[in-house]
Amino acid sequence: MLNWQDIYKSRITTPDEAVKAVKSGDRMFLTGNASVPLQLLAALVKRAPELENVEICHPLAICPSDYVSPEMEGHLRVNSMFISANVRKAVNEGRADFTPVMLSEFPLLFKNGHLPLDVAFIHVSPPDQHGFCSMGAESGLTISAAEVAKIVIAQVNEQMPRTLGDTMMHVDRMHHIVPVDCPMTEMAMSEDVDQDVVEKIAAHIAGLIPDGATMQLGIGAIPNAVLKYLLDKKDLGIHSELISDGVIDLVEAGVLTNARKSIHPGKIIAGFLLGTKRLYKWVDNNPLVELHRTEYVNDPFVVAQNDRMVAINSAIEVDLTGQVCADSIGPKMYSAVGGQLDFIYGASRSKGGVPIISMPSTSELRDGTVISKIVPMLKHGAGVVTSRNHVHFVVTEFGAAELYGKSVRQRTQALINIADPRFREDITRKARELHYL
Repeated sequence: MLNWQDIYKSRITTPDEAVKAVKSGDRMFLTGNASVPLQLLAALVKRAPELENVEICHPLAICPSDYVSPEMEGHLRVNSMFISANVRKAVNEGRADFTPVMLSEFPLLFKNGHLPLDVAFIHVSPPDQHGFCSMGAESGLTISAAEVAKIVIAQVNEQMPRTLGDTMMHVDRMHHIVPVDCPMTEMAMSEDVDQDVVEKIAAHIAGLIPDGATMQLGIGAIPNAVLKYLLDKKDLGIHSELISDGVIDLVEAGVLTNARKSIHPGKIIAGFLLGTKRLYKWVDNNPLVELHRTEYVNDPFVVAQNDRMVAINSAIEVDLTGQVCADSIGPKMYSAVGGQLDFIYGASRSKGGVPIISMPSTSELRDGTVISKIVPMLKHGAGVVTSRNHVHFVVTEFGAAELYGKSVRQRTQALINIADPRFREDITRKARELHYL
């Protein structure tokens, strides 16, 4: 009987050889976020002219866009469940597809057979002494898909951190193994927004977070900025779809102890990592951090089990009734629901929970025009991610509006109060026309 080392050696190959396992008409899964296996993807693009109608399913993907370029039409077609910047143009031009799905249900599309997988591209750590590789920086969205794919092609990276939790796959489950030694993709939590505005929003949010809270932090500059306003808090915890560099400072400051979490006390629980080398080095073999499947981490009924659950998510615009658009600009698709509704609903069902939608009060268009993000009505075709029935708090740099249990008239006034003063008169006039005031 072969031991795992012999199995591993027998399956080592090059990227070009490995991608020959992809056949025309296949549906394949591409692990995403900071874990996109760039060498495998480049080899697939190189081979694409030989293929027809290969469907690539993936979440947010931080990587170049050559695999979704016009030249790939008829060869490779992306089906994205979260529209990242690299595929946004292709989706809105009809050269790529978008499948709306809550992040908690993303892995279930593959696991439950809604989207059967022929091939999975994964990106993992080197095997341990027992032959198990860790999914590393992206485990939550990947492990279930990898388990059900007919063929698993693994990029094994010497620089992939070994994350603990429900992250392991044995080498005997990998059909083709491509060893690499390359830096991990990094993503700092910053955006092209006014930092002064971000700081003011973060300060308002911090005022809503009680001692002993368990927090979910969405993607972006605002959730990350909140962390430095929490140094006077006690016994905070993390249960989140992702973590970034900011959690390290809170742990080192003795604020993030996870001691009062209702489930997984003493542990930071997440689905994936988005950060820099500092984060990847810190989580490597760190028993404080556990990554778990997203269908578990993001399940609203799991989230709700944490008392004092705080969810911090963002929006593109919010109307005066409390409807939150976070995935489109009118009919133009921009991102996706992600984990927003999973955690907003979970936090709302938590004892002492605090569900928060945060955003700057304005946005600047390409031509320099400034528009309000608090609007009388959402743009025509805009998607509602968090409904008016789910929303609790909306925060801008001008304060926090508590909407839960409030009438439309009360909501309207509360939201006008946190809109940019330049727009309040116009919003008030339109609110009266709609009989909201």
